[in-house]
Amino acid sequence: MRSIFNTVIMHNKCLKQNQMKQALKKKFDWIKNISFLILMLWFFSACTVNNTGENIATIEKYVSAVESKDYSTMEALLADNYKGYGPSYSDSTDKKDALAAWKYNIENLYESISYERSQVVSVNIPSGPNKGNWVANWAELKITYKDGSGPVTIWANSNYKMENGKIVKSYTFYNEADALKQLGYENIHKDEL
Repeated sequence: MRSIFNTVIMHNKCLKQNQMKQALKKKFDWIKNISFLILMLWFFSACTVNNTGENIATIEKYVSAVESKDYSTMEALLADNYKGYGPSYSDSTDKKDALAAWKYNIENLYESISYERSQVVSVNIPSGPNKGNWVANWAELKITYKDGSGPVTIWANSNYKMENGKIVKSYTFYNEADALKQLGYENIHKDEL
C-alpha cells in the first residue's frame, strides 16, 4: 500500500512539476514576446525620420518669405545654431549675421526678388558628416534694385539641412561674376589695372 501511496505522491509531484514548467514556459514566452516588441519599438524609433513633405513646405515658406521680404518669417525658420555657406568657398555666416545681411539688403538694396521656375526636392543622406534630411531648391532668381540698376537674373541653387522643422545649415551656389556683369561691371585682372 505504501508503494502505491508513494507512486501517487510521485505522480502528483511530477504533475505539479510539469504544470509549473508549463506555467514558467508561458511566462517566458510572454516575456520573450514583450522583449521583442520593446526591441522593435526602440529600433523603429531610433531610425531617422524623413519629413519630406514638411521639410519641402518649410523651404517653400522660406522662399516665399525671401520674395515678400518677410524678415521675421525668415528668422523663425532658421535654427539658432544655423550655419550658411556660399556662394564663394570661403563665405560662411551664422543666424545673427545672415539675418543682419538680409535685413540690410531688404532695406537698402533689393526692390524685389522673385524665384522663377523654382524646383524643390527632398533627400535623406544616410551617413557621413552631412547625414540627415536635406531639401534642395534651384531656381532662376530675378533681382531688381532700389537704385534702378539691373535687373539681374541668375541660376541659384540652395541646399538646406533640416532638423525639427528648421533650417540648420545651407549651401548656396550662384555665379557672382555673372551677376556683376549684368550690373555693368567688368572682370579685370589685377595686373591690368
